[in-house]
Amino acid sequence: RQLKRAMFLSAFAALHDPASRGYYDKCRARGKTHTQALLRLAHHRISVLFAMLRDGTFYEPRAPRPA
Repeated sequence: RQLKRAMFLSAFAALHDPASRGYYDKCRARGKTHTQALLRLAHHRISVLFAMLRDGTFYEPRAPRPA
């Protein structure tokens, strides 16, 4: 429960990051509530952290896709 709360707060703070905000906005556009979208963002951030640990790499933000 404490880890879930920590990741929820981390996701909330990450809303200032454009990439995280974009993911949150996509979740909201799909009909998720604010809390559901934040929990999805937290889960996404955990997946990225796990991949970094698994691969032994540092975080590298993706380049934006051309429209």
